[in-house]
Amino acid sequence: MKQFADKLNQYQQRVNKQLNQYINIAHPISDSLNNAMGYGALLGGKHIRPFLVYAVGEMLGSTLKSLDPLACAVECIHAYSLIHDDLPAMDDDDLRRGQQTCHKKFDEATAILAGDALQSLAFDIISMPNQAFDSQTQIKMINRLAKASGDHGMCAGQALDLAAENQQVDLITLEKIHNAKTGALIQVAVELGALSKPDLPALHQQLLNTFSKSIGLAFQIQDDILDVIGDTKTLGKPQGSDIGLNKSTYPALLGLELAMEKAQLLYQEALHALSQLPYNTELLESFAQYIIRRDR
Repeated sequence: MKQFADKLNQYQQRVNKQLNQYINIAHPISDSLNNAMGYGALLGGKHIRPFLVYAVGEMLGSTLKSLDPLACAVECIHAYSLIHDDLPAMDDDDLRRGQQTCHKKFDEATAILAGDALQSLAFDIISMPNQAFDSQTQIKMINRLAKASGDHGMCAGQALDLAAENQQVDLITLEKIHNAKTGALIQVAVELGALSKPDLPALHQQLLNTFSKSIGLAFQIQDDILDVIGDTKTLGKPQGSDIGLNKSTYPALLGLELAMEKAQLLYQEALHALSQLPYNTELLESFAQYIIRRDR
């Protein structure tokens, strides 16, 4: 796992450097807005979505330089979603990554605007001229990120998640929520990396989609599990916050042991998909293992 840890650290540092440049590329009109954007986007975090963009793209022969805008764009969307998710009107969290949430560090209005600006920045970044891709490929990338972020992806999942509070939903509904709220951005991160190779065979794209869907759901199930067995210091956010909001989770519906078995099954599905690809998938295999073994 050392190679994976080294790569994860390399990609984290790279995307942070690039994001810092994008957010502070010129003299900002509003220092407070850009400070809040940087706080939300650069304050720690695992950066697993940029990791997937880089890992898949490099596996397929793309350069890190060509992948930088894709990694930064998907992380901007993720960062904006977390800033808004923490707001009092949604999950009402005081801690994120062991630090004050954006609206606590600044104020609610600034946090809302910082999230809005990060969303806009994502599409600014991904639509900038990129000599590595032709215009049709770039338009497809923009379209896929938009769909994964909005009412056919993450935002829809958040809406369903809020509507399910204080209700006992069934497993089909819970999977639908997780696939949209968390899975959509993980899936599009893999897809963006795959789109960096325009001549990728359809079967290879399908296998990567299977991998990303399986590992995306496993990621959220592990989050549900950690909300039960983790601790606030390690998690960097309040332990038991899902329970406090009366959210439906896999441990709540299946019990802790069966939830862990479900995560393991998805992990095996992800590995099986990777095993059928004619590339060096070792890094993605290590990532899948990391997802179900992480403690935060």
